[in-house]
Amino acid sequence: MSDQLSVIHLVSEASLVVQLVMLSLVLASVTSWVMIFQRSFFLRRVERDLNDFEDHFWSGIDLRELHDELEAEATLTGIENVFVSGFKEYSRLSETTRNEPDAIMQGVQRAMRIALTREGERLETHLAFLATVGSTSPYVGLFGTVWGIMNSFRSLANMK
Repeated sequence: MSDQLSVIHLVSEASLVVQLVMLSLVLASVTSWVMIFQRSFFLRRVERDLNDFEDHFWSGIDLRELHDELEAEATLTGIENVFVSGFKEYSRLSETTRNEPDAIMQGVQRAMRIALTREGERLETHLAFLATVGSTSPYVGLFGTVWGIMNSFRSLANMK
């Protein structure tokens, strides 16, 4: 009796449609957990880099010196990218607009807004997939359950 109720036996005796539904749910679950852990590690690293940059920024260092240090690095993190973009635009506009403060600030804000948008997109990677899996998985599972129940009723109807 217990052999017929084992998970392996139940899965192997299920119809092809139910097996495909279960397989798709398992694959979606494994993929989701991989993405969740990857995002978790990535966001922790981003938070650590943000705190390091903030400490360095507010330490009283000259901003031009900070910019030069960051330019020398091979890879920049999110907040560093935003700072470098704003400072580059500030330097470029300071030389060309003859000290019009409003024009300089608007250009710097625009450059920083673009960099911030790019960094936000990078932080939101895989969220659409996770949201889709989270919202559709119950319905896919319900479909598999209904399909299995329909087959059970058909089998009961065919018994004499």
